[in-house]
Amino acid sequence: MYRLLFNLFFKPLDPELSHQIGEKVLKLAFKLRIIRPRPANSKFSVMGLEFDNRLGLAAGFDKNAKLVRPMHALGFGHVELGTVTPLPQPGNPKPRSFRVPEHNALINRMGFNNDGAAVIADRVLRLRAENVPLPVIGINVGKNKWVEASAAADDYRTCTRLVAQAADYLAVNVSSPNTPGLRDLQQVETLRPILEAVIEESLGKPVLLKLAPDLADEDFIAALNLVRDLKLAGVILANTTIRRDGVGNSEVLKEVGGLSGPVLASRAKEMLVAARGQLGPGFTIISVGGVSNPQEAKERIELGADLVQVYTGFIYGGPLWPARLARSLH
Repeated sequence: MYRLLFNLFFKPLDPELSHQIGEKVLKLAFKLRIIRPRPANSKFSVMGLEFDNRLGLAAGFDKNAKLVRPMHALGFGHVELGTVTPLPQPGNPKPRSFRVPEHNALINRMGFNNDGAAVIADRVLRLRAENVPLPVIGINVGKNKWVEASAAADDYRTCTRLVAQAADYLAVNVSSPNTPGLRDLQQVETLRPILEAVIEESLGKPVLLKLAPDLADEDFIAALNLVRDLKLAGVILANTTIRRDGVGNSEVLKEVGGLSGPVLASRAKEMLVAARGQLGPGFTIISVGGVSNPQEAKERIELGADLVQVYTGFIYGGPLWPARLARSLH
């Protein structure tokens, strides 16, 4: 039924407009109690936090903390907000989001459009003050587009200082392909001061590093060693890819931006296995990228992931899909 509605009403629309309409529909459905959270049958302890289940919503879907409770009601045990920057920014020019339906994939070049760290933190703190059931809330932090690489650590420090009180955990995003120069910050010499700044401002909250699937193996291992040396909570693997290997040559695939969906699954699993082997059992790994069905989600746990996140699969799967996926991970 959802796929029929998707094809009739949402597919003809610009993906970003579809997202905005979907956001309003979800908020209304929650307000009318058409969707509402169900008590968790069991809890999972990860990073010292109690999760209703192992399924989370990846950063990028709820950039501005407006859908936390509706997403919880759909079955997500955690919601990662953002990416959040110190100051508000509009993101890249439109159009900046594209569907690749033949691969159940998406391309985006949103560019960290968000309301800014202070506003988003305030929204989360007001939610917490209502004393209502909430998922675990992660906040994904980045830098403003106009900030030079030489000042990046200070920008991440500022962002973390503004949001740390509101977050259950923090995710450091140096891997989006849609902010010029951002991925260069994954090199250890530039990454270390960023991570140190975030740790110092984190108020003791768990800090994870989100990495790109396009990293060379030696750079990936070096980043993992840095995670271990700095005693971060763990890693999120992986962000969207700029590669287009094996996906054909349709016009939409020529669009610049990060590709997500099942095409990422193989690389995401490679990184998961390598990271578990390199880090050992004491670090958290959140696997994201190409999770499109319960079998795929279960495989990530079997390969060593503690938690699984989704985004593109949710877009194509619809509102009943997260609860089915979450149940498969018990």
